Amino acid sequence: MADCYNWVVRYYSFEIVIEREPEDEGYFAHSPTLPGCFSNGRTIEETRRNMHEAIQLHVESLLAHGDSIPG
Repeated sequence: MADCYNWVVRYYSFEIVIEREPEDEGYFAHSPTLPGCFSNGRTIEETRRNMHEAIQLHVESLLAHGDSIPG
């Protein structure tokens, strides 16, 4: 007997903005299309990775609460 799975895969693309921290060493990132979703890091690459994780968690939270995904 073959197992049957119903998978729904969705891909999203979100613009992010990375800026140098004005008062501190490092960088700050946010997504204009995901209000309240932001992160930071010591380097641009670390900030990008951290923002990727922040977006994943933000989208998971929106879906768990039955909210729509902007974009």
